[in-house]
Amino acid sequence: MKYFDLDTSLFDITERYPQTLNVFVAHGFGQLAEESKRQTFGKMLQLGIALSMRQIDAVSFVELLENTIEGSGVSGINGNESVETLKIKGLLPCPVRIPLQEGLDAFLDELRSEGAHIETALKSASMGLEWIKNEVKEAQNAVDLDDLYISAGFDMFFEDAYFGRFIKDLKFSNPLKWKNINDSFDQSLQLSDDQNRYGIIAVVPAVFLVNTAILGDRPVPMSWKQLLDPLYEKSISLPVSDFDLFNAILLTIQKHYGMDAVAALGRNMLQSMHPAQMVKSESKKENRPAVTIMPNFFTKMVKEGSAMKAVWPSDGAIISPIFMIGKTDEKANLNAVADFLGGKTVAEILSHQGLFPSLNPEVDNRLSANTKFMWLGWDTINKGNLNQAFDACQAVFNANQL
Repeated sequence: MKYFDLDTSLFDITERYPQTLNVFVAHGFGQLAEESKRQTFGKMLQLGIALSMRQIDAVSFVELLENTIEGSGVSGINGNESVETLKIKGLLPCPVRIPLQEGLDAFLDELRSEGAHIETALKSASMGLEWIKNEVKEAQNAVDLDDLYISAGFDMFFEDAYFGRFIKDLKFSNPLKWKNINDSFDQSLQLSDDQNRYGIIAVVPAVFLVNTAILGDRPVPMSWKQLLDPLYEKSISLPVSDFDLFNAILLTIQKHYGMDAVAALGRNMLQSMHPAQMVKSESKKENRPAVTIMPNFFTKMVKEGSAMKAVWPSDGAIISPIFMIGKTDEKANLNAVADFLGGKTVAEILSHQGLFPSLNPEVDNRLSANTKFMWLGWDTINKGNLNQAFDACQAVFNANQL
């Protein structure tokens, strides 16, 4: 080890190399962010013991710390010169996080064997975006940010308070090299950003899971428009805690059907549930929703012979895109990593294992012909103020819950 060993205390490492503090905090050692606890807790705990307690692989974590030190321009004790480090950050979809991480790790290990220095901070989507948003909001310029970001959701990439200002200054752009997108998507959707600012590698489609036993004599809703009917008042479960998808649902419903439709959806909501809970809601004794809205992936968990019926809305599954942006300064290996994340290997994991249709034109998304999608659209995104628009939608939605 170049800078420390496994017997070195967390305090000694962060004291000598302050740039490692963010790495520790991002991997569960939040106590170190407070100076008083760093002085006490950090001095008592050795690196090896700390990693063992959190079941973190020591070899990988030490390499990450060393890359952080070297990428910050600090020479090693053996006189190594500073090395440019490529930094990747973001969220991976929960159902396919492990295979995606394993595939990416194998690819990055090949690059590292050739001398590349690469850091990754990729968490499960269930962790939320706040840890990234705070960092981006506080950044004074692009130098303060990582090189490649990936995540679903509208609330971080477009607002000037976050990535919007860096996109406008041409510090970040779409790192994907596709000229055409997968033919699963109707060209009229215009999913590609014609200004080449943002890349989309795949989409998360929201569909219906209908409990026919609870639905009773009411017709199975076959579209979003039909789902807004008072017939389904207090009968719908929504993934409110899945901010990326919930934002997309409210904003897209408002765009296509108006604010009255958002109000109707609020009146029809029974409760908020995680998709995994929704699938099991058939066995609940009370407050059972007749219709649950969820990512398509979770409908495949329904048991054969169940009263649950999956419905792909006839007016299109509302989508939450998985965006990717990269710095425009052509840092070494950025294009190679972006090509991998947008390439066929990752696309097949997303599409075939996660049921997140990929935009990669080489992949078979295994969707029936004329499968429809509904999305917010670049015309709406380019008007700006998406977070304010969502707040307005949510206020109407909340006000109409019965």
